[in-house]
Amino acid sequence: MPISEAVLSELRAILGDRLSTGESDRALHGASETFHRAPPPDAVAFPLDTGEVSRILKVCDDNGVPVIGWGTGTSLEGHALAIHGGLVVDLMRMDRVLEVRPEDVLAVVQPGVTREALNTELRATGLMFPVDPGANASLGGMAATRASGTTSVRYGTMRQNILALEVVLADGRIIRTGTRAAKSSAGYDLTALMVGSEGTLGIITELTLRLHGQPEDVSAAVCAFPSLSEAVTCVAQTMQLGIPMARIEFMDPMAMRAINLHSGSDYREEPHLMVEFNGSPEAVRANAQGFGEIAAENGGQGFHWASTPDERNRLWEARHAAYWATLKLRPGATGVVTDICVPMSELPAAVEAAAADMQEAGIFGNIVGHVGDGNFHTLLLVEPGNEGEIATAKRLAHRMAERALAVGGTISGEHGIGIGKRELMRNQHGEACAVMAAIKQALDPNNIMNPGKLLPDMD
Repeated sequence: MPISEAVLSELRAILGDRLSTGESDRALHGASETFHRAPPPDAVAFPLDTGEVSRILKVCDDNGVPVIGWGTGTSLEGHALAIHGGLVVDLMRMDRVLEVRPEDVLAVVQPGVTREALNTELRATGLMFPVDPGANASLGGMAATRASGTTSVRYGTMRQNILALEVVLADGRIIRTGTRAAKSSAGYDLTALMVGSEGTLGIITELTLRLHGQPEDVSAAVCAFPSLSEAVTCVAQTMQLGIPMARIEFMDPMAMRAINLHSGSDYREEPHLMVEFNGSPEAVRANAQGFGEIAAENGGQGFHWASTPDERNRLWEARHAAYWATLKLRPGATGVVTDICVPMSELPAAVEAAAADMQEAGIFGNIVGHVGDGNFHTLLLVEPGNEGEIATAKRLAHRMAERALAVGGTISGEHGIGIGKRELMRNQHGEACAVMAAIKQALDPNNIMNPGKLLPDMD
């Protein structure tokens, strides 16, 4: 049911012209990076502070209006689509870095601050925020989806790098979770509960983030391998020997072809690893040498080292561009994108099985991954509207998830659940899904917060 004129009037009293029902704003906030589609929301709100968010949610809760939080819109499982209509709350105008405390190695930010904007603000302090999912995502969105990325093997995910949150609940109550202290044993860990809740429990309006020192020295490289198995085995052996990696990324031959066409590079169209080491100059040299020996034992060759900041930036820009570059290999295509995470000992078999499935099904795409923590991604290219291709791609994604669960892994290490994987949640969590549903019911009894996402329908 569309939002009534009476409710729109209440929202306009809070927001003025920062409430939009215009077609262009609604269409922009109804888009998805992947094949997931839904009608646009009924309206879009652009709050400036926590108080406005609180008042918005109180109105929506009183009137049963669905509310969907919005950051940069870069999530991949349809997290921010208004599948039941309602109001999108765009938080990108709440974009201030509120406080940086170098002595406590933390920063306090509003949810619309992007990771790149925060790191620009931190340049003079010698500190950085390391979580890098690829896209220049908003930090609020990264918290809501428990994002990770290329650096998680060294610095952890958003879960490890958030000390505290301010959250507005469905009924407009404002709560604070966590503290600025390094640790706490006081009560339930509500911060961890909110991180990864995908906007289904409340809207994050402030984050207290753990910062890290900028490394003294950094070096990065890319090298080719004869096969998927040898590349991924190299990763597993590197991690087992405890060589500290800042990043270690896998790219299959299709991803390398896309990168070459996109950036004009001339990498071999073979499986590659992209690696980065940081620390003292002595440690960087020793770790790079150790990795090089393991790589050589697994057939690694054609090392290209990038020691200057510009060279390193070009290397990681190529990795981050793999999604859009691969889409260009089939003009007009869209992507069925999935990810799984498995124990490191199971990684080579999982990657090989995914590649074999894609080849057998005749699905065109790539495999890339933050393989230092057992997480990899597949981009399956499909024709928009081709229900047969989409069904095949979704079936392959389902099989990858089932294999991950069979070896003690997870249906998603990074992308989250959104629309795309909610029916797989029972496969992973069993009766624990009912516990999650009880938490949702307690905090959002009218089910206005991003309904139809994350949790499966409960009988």
